[in-house]
Amino acid sequence: MLIFYFILLCIFNCLQITIGGFYVGFKKETNKGAHRRVKDVEICVPIVYGTIAFYLGRKASESQSHKWTVYVRGATNEDLGVVIKRVVFQLHPSFNNPTRVVESPPFELSECGWGEFEIGISLFFHNDICDKQLDLFHHLKLYPEDESGPQTTKKPVVVESYNEIVYPDPSENFLARVQNHPAVIVPRMPAGFNLPYPVSIESVNEREKGDTKDHPLSQWFMNFSEADELLKLAAARQQVQAHIVKLRRQLSVMDGPPPLLKQPTGYDYT
Repeated sequence: MLIFYFILLCIFNCLQITIGGFYVGFKKETNKGAHRRVKDVEICVPIVYGTIAFYLGRKASESQSHKWTVYVRGATNEDLGVVIKRVVFQLHPSFNNPTRVVESPPFELSECGWGEFEIGISLFFHNDICDKQLDLFHHLKLYPEDESGPQTTKKPVVVESYNEIVYPDPSENFLARVQNHPAVIVPRMPAGFNLPYPVSIESVNEREKGDTKDHPLSQWFMNFSEADELLKLAAARQQVQAHIVKLRRQLSVMDGPPPLLKQPTGYDYT
């Protein structure tokens, strides 16, 4: 029973790697033409949020030892401005103006400091998507955990989280606007299904501005591809198997050695 429970627990933890996501509800319909929903359809937007921190080395002081950047980006470094209207970053109260609002992509801000703390990240969506914000939290990490030597100025400390925002029953306008956008996963629509002409909320120049493919920090971004997820699942499966073997050994020790058979006292005749 112990092994069975452990297997279920590990399988659940492994599944969280791939099925974790935020479901975002849509606003109430105020204009049937603008917000008419497409039933039984889900739009998925993979996002990555995190921080990159550089040690300042000789330029470091007691109050400013690191320069760091917090951001929200597309999982494939595509522009998220087609979905996200603005992002609010809530910093530690010790910062001047700790509530920072970024109205356009790329959704990021940079600061200098010496301490680690939790950053609040609130995502606000366009009017035809959702009227509720999505609140995320990320812990700013300045110091590496796997290095015992002196911290280097060349290799930053990168901490990122991957997740997916799922929009069930999207409005026709929203679906038409993102159906060919590289940052958005849209299911194949049935033959003969027609969408209204999309109403653009961004120009080409703005889209290029929000694209993080050529971002100066992009070389440090983590890769969240399907292949990586499969590798994580394979590694998790190996860990499960190793724990199963270990638990079996522990159970065999707890049960003790098998009982010895009683030795015969005489000859057996057939």
